[in-house]
Amino acid sequence: MTINHEIERLLHYAIKKEIIREWDRSYARNQILDVLHLSEVDSELIVSDSPDSPVEILENILDWAYENGRLTDNTVTYRDLLDTKIMGCLTERPSSVIDRFEQTYQEVGAEAATAAFYQFSKDVHYIRTDRIAKNEHWLTPTEYGDMEITINLSKPEKDPKAIAAAKTTTASSYPDCLLCKENVGYAGHLTHPARQNLRMIPVTLEDKQWYLQYSPYVYYSEHAIVLFGEHEPMKISRGTFDRLLEFVTKFPHYFIGSNADLPIVGGSILSHDHFQGGKHDFPMAKAEIERSVYLSSYPEVYAGIVKWPMSVLRLQGESREELGELADAILTFWKGYSDEEADVHAYTGEELHNTITPIARRNGELFELDLVLRNNRTTEEHPMGLFHPHAEVHHIKKENIGLIEVMGLAVLPGRLKEELQLLGDLLVGEEPLNRIATDERISKHIDWAKSLLEKYPELTSATVDEVLQDEVGLIFREILSHAGVFKRDAAGQAAFDRFTEALNNHLNQ
Repeated sequence: MTINHEIERLLHYAIKKEIIREWDRSYARNQILDVLHLSEVDSELIVSDSPDSPVEILENILDWAYENGRLTDNTVTYRDLLDTKIMGCLTERPSSVIDRFEQTYQEVGAEAATAAFYQFSKDVHYIRTDRIAKNEHWLTPTEYGDMEITINLSKPEKDPKAIAAAKTTTASSYPDCLLCKENVGYAGHLTHPARQNLRMIPVTLEDKQWYLQYSPYVYYSEHAIVLFGEHEPMKISRGTFDRLLEFVTKFPHYFIGSNADLPIVGGSILSHDHFQGGKHDFPMAKAEIERSVYLSSYPEVYAGIVKWPMSVLRLQGESREELGELADAILTFWKGYSDEEADVHAYTGEELHNTITPIARRNGELFELDLVLRNNRTTEEHPMGLFHPHAEVHHIKKENIGLIEVMGLAVLPGRLKEELQLLGDLLVGEEPLNRIATDERISKHIDWAKSLLEKYPELTSATVDEVLQDEVGLIFREILSHAGVFKRDAAGQAAFDRFTEALNNHLNQ
């Protein structure tokens, strides 16, 4: 392998994928030479083949860069900064990408436009498909349908050298956050990923400028992020509902939703208003309405309680305006609603606890809004949140339940891959409980291990992996039930009915 050969292979790949055209070859080559501090190569070298992914070529170039002093450290953080800079040499200017998207949208349709943009984001290595392929994924049957479980192995952990080096790096406030439009083309640094190969598509929602991009660590098909053009905090409001419904008017093949806007029940980035969407049917979307809710002030809207471990009201109707108006009325009422018998308190002093996680989609000609009721109150028994994963399930997941998990797709920490392998081996070995209790890597699972051995006394090496996957899925179902404000037992559902009755009375006043 020579660096000359790998550069030409990368150029061949880019032309084959139509990232660049033949007329761009010399320009792109020179850009890459500049990045690698090379003054010349053999431009007459002919390469007639290249892989369907740039990963292998980039790995070879990065290895060369480290061996030849162009890469100061051979760790994942530094390698990511350099390979993104190289791919940025091959990525079209934003205006050209936008023009092509809009042309496809107008001539072929929204679905073709997003599919092409998604493929482009993969081809330029912004979406790192090689890492995403490492994620583990399975389905667990439950009474609510099949829960989707993923163990996230695609997002690299910060290496110790990069963490140490970052402490001496001058702090930067540009861009304000990872979701700002200013990330397009940004070189990045040790505490901020490089984004030279990121492109965004402008989308107007309610006469304001928003932008569509894809997540670099997609958890489902065409995992999109729709972000506000200004760095403003998330806030669920009438405008939120109207924007979600306008988006699915423009992109009817996508769902779109927002995390809640309060700590504990909200997403990981509350400082920048954004949505998540994509082309995926989540388990919650497949769940059916188990009982209707008649809201007499809105006779044209069909409403009902969804059969789901969390507390979900579904609205369906032909009028965007009417759905937005009703959703806002429900949000306003819910913000002030308390039911001490159900442990639902709207306020502690002046601190607000109630909000909503909204999701919009099309159902044929109908608009559909799922309104997931959330409450972020903490108690002495549950200091991380009463309607948050409880302590007994923290060995699997203790992070916030955000939009994706609300809809039935668990994004579990990468540590679980090794932990489940170790646990499975010990469960079918000698003295399993003693060995699990004394292994600091998995001792957190000891109570779970005891219950598994009681439930499955005939565990074998042939069955243990499937059992563990199923039981993780059932724990995720339990996690969602912890996050539900109205529990699935008789008392909880009676409380849900009290809420909808009070809502109907309020709307009629």
